[in-house]
Amino acid sequence: MKAQLPVPNFDTINLQDLKQQVETLLEQSKDYLETLTQVPQSFSEQLAVVSHMDHVANDIDEAWGIICHLNSVMSTPEIREIYQGIIPLMSAYYTRIGQHQALYHTYQAIRQAQDFVTLSDAQQSAINHRLASFELSGIALEGKAKERFAEISTRLSQLSSDFSNHVLDATQAYFKPLSDEQLKGLPQDSIELLKQYGQQRELDQAVATLDFPSYLAIMTYAQDRVLREELYKAYTTRASEQGQPEFDNTAVMEEILKLRAEKVKLLGFNTFAELSLARKMAPNVETVQTFLTDLSTHAKTPAQQEISELKAIALEDGIDELKPWDSTYYSEKLVQKQFNLSQEELKPYFPAPKVIQGLFEIVNRLYGIKIIQKDAPVWHKDVRYYEIEDHGKVISGFYFDLYARSGKRGGAWMSGFRSRMQTQQGLQLPICYMVGNFTPPLGHQPSLLTHDEVITLFHEFGHGLHHMLTEVDDLSVAGTHNVAWDAVELPSQFMEFWAWDKEALHLISEHIETKEPLPEHLLKALLDARFFQSGMQTLRQLEFALFDFTIHNLPSSPNAQQIQEELNAVRQQVAVLPTTEYNRFQHSFSHIFAGGYAAGYYSYKWAEVLASDAFDRFEQEGIFNTATGTAFRDTILAVGGKESALDAFVNFRGREPKIDALLRHQGWTNISQTD
Repeated sequence: MKAQLPVPNFDTINLQDLKQQVETLLEQSKDYLETLTQVPQSFSEQLAVVSHMDHVANDIDEAWGIICHLNSVMSTPEIREIYQGIIPLMSAYYTRIGQHQALYHTYQAIRQAQDFVTLSDAQQSAINHRLASFELSGIALEGKAKERFAEISTRLSQLSSDFSNHVLDATQAYFKPLSDEQLKGLPQDSIELLKQYGQQRELDQAVATLDFPSYLAIMTYAQDRVLREELYKAYTTRASEQGQPEFDNTAVMEEILKLRAEKVKLLGFNTFAELSLARKMAPNVETVQTFLTDLSTHAKTPAQQEISELKAIALEDGIDELKPWDSTYYSEKLVQKQFNLSQEELKPYFPAPKVIQGLFEIVNRLYGIKIIQKDAPVWHKDVRYYEIEDHGKVISGFYFDLYARSGKRGGAWMSGFRSRMQTQQGLQLPICYMVGNFTPPLGHQPSLLTHDEVITLFHEFGHGLHHMLTEVDDLSVAGTHNVAWDAVELPSQFMEFWAWDKEALHLISEHIETKEPLPEHLLKALLDARFFQSGMQTLRQLEFALFDFTIHNLPSSPNAQQIQEELNAVRQQVAVLPTTEYNRFQHSFSHIFAGGYAAGYYSYKWAEVLASDAFDRFEQEGIFNTATGTAFRDTILAVGGKESALDAFVNFRGREPKIDALLRHQGWTNISQTD
């Protein structure tokens, strides 16, 4: 069955044509803005300006978005060159809009007009968000300050791209051929995966790479401790002075922080953290700091108990000093010992096609939607395209690109290809990409997912639903647009809970050969192990969040040595397992140096409070309660940025969020709970 929505011809796409299209659209936008020298007199004419700008933004976002997407999932020298060449043009475009006086005053005039109240809630919200965006784009700046702001914006865009490229290139430059002796302890399917990596490099032996499925397999199962240490060092020194000099992010990182510090001073803020919170749910710096510190206090006691258990089982092997490259290996041994649970024993029950089928059934039960695979051109043979139907009517579409491969950025993410909005041709329906780096299929066998990969799939699908189930027709506030960044993880973390539900697990599990569902003893072991090392995992996330927030809340930008000192201080505060002196985690921390999480990584934990509290209502009313699912869809997923994050949550929950459910969902029921 062919796609009903208009989709790109990814199989025949011409990159030069796409580049020309973006450049033409940018030039046309520039010409239009040059003609806009004063505020139109009538309210309808003012709205026409807004509509024009939205349609231009929509066209540019779509064409530029394809280039960005291909650069992330199919990086080649040609794509990278085109991408790098357009970055300064895009930066100039956004800066020009953000500092355009007549455009700004047009939005102001709409906001101040008596007819403003006749606009829809979405339109009013979009105008308010746009005005706030102008304020943070240097609209009040003049002369040299205005020029400098534009220079900083362009340079930061380039540096973010450089940072990301260095991480990708450093990751893919490393590989290590392995002997049979070094493969001892690895399950057969992991060995086959490493052999597949070897074949890709025209080698007749297994090869270790820094692609996450490869790295995780070795850190979890390899008996060779020296090999684990070598992989650990290679992974944690990527894109740093410890590795290849051409990929070193040291200077990039320093310049990014320096320019961010200069930018906030131009805008009248004290620190980048203050600027970051200007559009977030958290009210101020102190609130975030207190939140992270309090949560680390909750996590510290269970984490210390967990690390003691880990050290004890390592000691049984004669390891008297637990090292970072031992933690994953002995965690696997410990979970087997405590719960009789093995990830390798679980994987045959989670073939990707079955997991995906079950996921679709779960959202069908929750939201009444039907998901159907459709034929559509794709950029790689492993990619699949689907469309969502609601009462027999197609409402959105999405692509799954789930498996790790060469030329693909690490991690998992959702990005919008097309947003919902009213156009001159009618209602444009949303389409998105959902990308992972899961264990790829081996030969004729489909991908067998770890339960962690299942959780990641559910997480990204939550983001996708937020984009696709919006009922807002205004581009600026449809889907995830203008949702507070520290609340945008609510739908994604919320979806993760179904990966732990007994009934849901029956829907997503089926043995690859016997077709039997997850047996009772494995199901019980998995659920019993749910809170395994939750303290350590929480502290690790808090380490990242505190480091991010700390370096962005300093009175002046730190150099590389000071960045390291701040990270060391945070680790001293929260970490229960000391790291190595050579660890350069910060050099590949793409979330804050190449993504949108600068001074915002705390958002994952902040939103986890919201997600846990939201799921608590389902626990009370029924995991698959249709009415509750409809309420969540209507109050959270459908409203986009039309409502404030707090208002949307209160509309669903009937009150403001509490932390109680999060503490319970971490397994810390013996810890005193606070609001």
